[in-house]
Amino acid sequence: MRAVGLACLAATAFALAASAPVAIGERLPDVQLTGLNGASRHLAEFRGKPLVINVWASWCGPCQAETASLERLAWRTDAGTFAIIGISTDDDPAQALAWLARSHATISHFIDHDLTMEHLLGASRIPVTVLVGADGRVLERIQGAREWDSADSRALLRAAWARAADQGSPGRN
Repeated sequence: MRAVGLACLAATAFALAASAPVAIGERLPDVQLTGLNGASRHLAEFRGKPLVINVWASWCGPCQAETASLERLAWRTDAGTFAIIGISTDDDPAQALAWLARSHATISHFIDHDLTMEHLLGASRIPVTVLVGADGRVLERIQGAREWDSADSRALLRAAWARAADQGSPGRN
C-alpha cells in the first residue's frame, strides 16, 4: 500500500511540475507546434537565434492591438537577427485563422490545442510575450500588450539578448 501511495504522490508531483511555467533561465522543451498559417514545426527548430513568442487569442482586444506592432517588428531590417512566432489559445482554429486573415499576418502562428505552450510559457493571462535566447532558454516573460516596434521595446529586446550573451546563454548551443 505504501508503494502505491508513493507512486501516486510522485505522479501528482510530476503532473504539477509539468503544468508549471518554465522558469526564467530554463530551457523550453522541444514540443510540436501545430501550424495555423503555415506548416507545423518543432519548437527546437527555432534555436540558433533569439525568439519572440507571443501568446494571443482572436477574441482578446489587447492581443489584437499589439499584432500590427509585431508584424512591423518582423519587417524591420534588423529582424533577421531574431525570429517571432505567435501561439493562439483559441478553442476554434477557424476563429484564429479568420483573425490572422483580417490582420494580414505574415509571421508564423501556431494553435495551442492542448494548452501545452500556454502552460510552459506561463500565459494564464494574455497577451503574454516570452523572450527566448538562441539556446532555447526563457529570458523574460512580459504580461500585457506592447508596441513591439517602438524604440523602448526594441531596446528591451536588445538588452535581454545582450544580458543573455554576457551570461553565456544564447548563441552557445
